[in-house]
Amino acid sequence: MRPKMMLAQQYDQRDNKLHLNEIPVPEPREHELLVKIQNASLCHSDVMLFEPNDQGLILGKNPVTIGHEATGTVVGRGSGEVAGRFQEGDHVGFLCAVECCFDCANCRDVHNSWCVTGKTKMQGFSLDGYFQEYAVVDARAAMVLPDGLDVKTAAPLFCAGVTAFHAIQDCELQAGKWVAVVGCGGLGHLGIQYAKAMGLKVIGIDITAPALEEAKACGADAVFDSARDKDWKDKVVELTGGGVDAAVNFTASKKSYDDCPPIIKPGQGVLMVVGIPREPLQLNALDIALGRYRVKGSNNGSKWVGDGGGECRALIRDSMLQHEAGHRIQRKAWHQAASITVQAG
Repeated sequence: MRPKMMLAQQYDQRDNKLHLNEIPVPEPREHELLVKIQNASLCHSDVMLFEPNDQGLILGKNPVTIGHEATGTVVGRGSGEVAGRFQEGDHVGFLCAVECCFDCANCRDVHNSWCVTGKTKMQGFSLDGYFQEYAVVDARAAMVLPDGLDVKTAAPLFCAGVTAFHAIQDCELQAGKWVAVVGCGGLGHLGIQYAKAMGLKVIGIDITAPALEEAKACGADAVFDSARDKDWKDKVVELTGGGVDAAVNFTASKKSYDDCPPIIKPGQGVLMVVGIPREPLQLNALDIALGRYRVKGSNNGSKWVGDGGGECRALIRDSMLQHEAGHRIQRKAWHQAASITVQAG
């Protein structure tokens, strides 16, 4: 028998702090699954709850349970057809966008933030997320974990993994082209692996030695320390024969964005915007007007796109990816997670 109450680590706007609260266990609606959370993780988007932000992070419910990437075990389900495809006991991963239709052109092909219903919410920001013992998730955004993928460690794949996949895929590069992965940490090390799986040549760029070592371990063809190597931009241009075909920026550093245009091959090179700095970006309009490079955005990890995310799901299902978490924290120390994430940048 399921408990009626549970513990939840919640953010409160009134004092800008986390609190461990006792709240009711939710009941799944027709299209939903009730999941016992086995593993939940935080990324930089969660840190944005605590800091001034000009980029429009949407808040709603207050207090709200933090966390928007998790895996768990199905313990209940709604009466709908999609929910009925899952069985109690299934280990599942899922994405955090809810209250959207999942069927309009915007949901299918762009991002469900722009659902025609105008009702989309993101768990962990405008609705309760996953740093709680149980959560309801939309069955349309869930998948059963394959054998060999550990439910207790796979949570990062269901935000960071999906984000990194779309960021690389949406560059639309042919095998053999050059891509720079700027920021080789949580998302970047996954992006490197996706890029190599797509046949791309990869340059890893970061400011820390451990991240650059991780980039090499994930298959990067070359790495550069942009903080210590004053000539790194010239070296990238020389190595690639004129510049990379795409620079994918996973960082929250405005300076790292400012550093990208000189390493992009003039013409149809792409600056892919993934990381969200606190300050708005400043781009040279003349560069863009004269075709020096293009600027694109990519779906963040809240939506399968295209064929239902078939290729991304397949890579997860085939367990091709190494995914690393910086720290593992038990429930009694949940409150430490946000401060550790802040310190990690």
